[in-house]
Amino acid sequence: MSQPVLGILTLYLNDKKQLEERHIYQRMITEGQKIGLDIFVFTPMDVFDQKKKIFALEYDPKGKKWFRKWRSFPDLIFDRCRIQRSKRFEQLLRFRARYSHLTFLNRPLRNKWTIYETLSRRGRFRSNLPETVLFHSSSDVMSLLKKHSAVYVKPINGTGGRGILRVERLNGDLFLIQGRRQNRSIITPQKIHKSRLGPFLLGWKGSGRFIAQQGIQIKLPNGRVHDYRMLVQKNGQGKWEMTGCTGRVGPPRSVTSNLHGGGHAVAMNTLLKQWIPDEERRQEVRRTAEKLSLEVATYLEETFGALCELALDLAINRHGQVYLLEVNPKPAREVFNQSGDSQAYRAAIVKPLEYALWLYKHKAASPSN
Repeated sequence: MSQPVLGILTLYLNDKKQLEERHIYQRMITEGQKIGLDIFVFTPMDVFDQKKKIFALEYDPKGKKWFRKWRSFPDLIFDRCRIQRSKRFEQLLRFRARYSHLTFLNRPLRNKWTIYETLSRRGRFRSNLPETVLFHSSSDVMSLLKKHSAVYVKPINGTGGRGILRVERLNGDLFLIQGRRQNRSIITPQKIHKSRLGPFLLGWKGSGRFIAQQGIQIKLPNGRVHDYRMLVQKNGQGKWEMTGCTGRVGPPRSVTSNLHGGGHAVAMNTLLKQWIPDEERRQEVRRTAEKLSLEVATYLEETFGALCELALDLAINRHGQVYLLEVNPKPAREVFNQSGDSQAYRAAIVKPLEYALWLYKHKAASPSN
């Protein structure tokens, strides 16, 4: 019996056809060989519709070399493509539409606003969601600032901390603004008068689509912001489970903690100890965060279709209240490597492969096949 074939669908970083996350795919291909899963990597550019073939990228773990080979379409597709402003992304959308009948481990998730609206319809999740509005005019942000001391303005489809602005209410008619431009560069914190804030916000938004979100107090005593990255994945029995959770601390003057933006990873317990001194309370907070994350994953899959992994960015305040800041359907794994959690790092790589095998066998055994 031939091995099941998994195609990892990704995008090139540039016109030189350099792969995003190449080292992760090397690990996946190597681990796949051990469990009987044949894996190759491809992009929409590598698909030749007339030939019904893919000019795939393969990796030889023994020779430690990448090479090209013509392949038939895989049995399963693991879509790892993140949103880009490029022709490559347009090609991806066409591929997804044309080959939607194929078996995908995961389908695209919606934007931040749609996910917020979806989750807020369930009473179970409301207390864990920061108040969020769609940013049409500056009054949307101003009305949130009347209720909350700080508000985050975020692109509806942004990743990696790009384009995020934090607005904090000071005394009188003054506000403090700081954030990251689309290229992730940090803008110097500056005070701004209420009369100038509206035009500044509209200039920041431009023609893009943004949300405004209640800011949660997550500044450590040293002034740096922190949050937690929870990874939940399907396992080899097709069930959701928690793979790992780690803390992230932002660089000085940053309003985000993303690793791509200069943040660094810290073991969850190490970070929580600085925040919540009581051990029993910390354990309770961890259990709450895990339960919330698994329930969110289950509900989003029921609503939007097949998913195999999600990263949830969580904020935890001084009282141990857990807030869901964002959901990322295409999570990186390096955060676990950086925090020293090698067990979670390996599991993060292997679990989607074990799930792919389970899904392949499950489909083969179903009466419709």
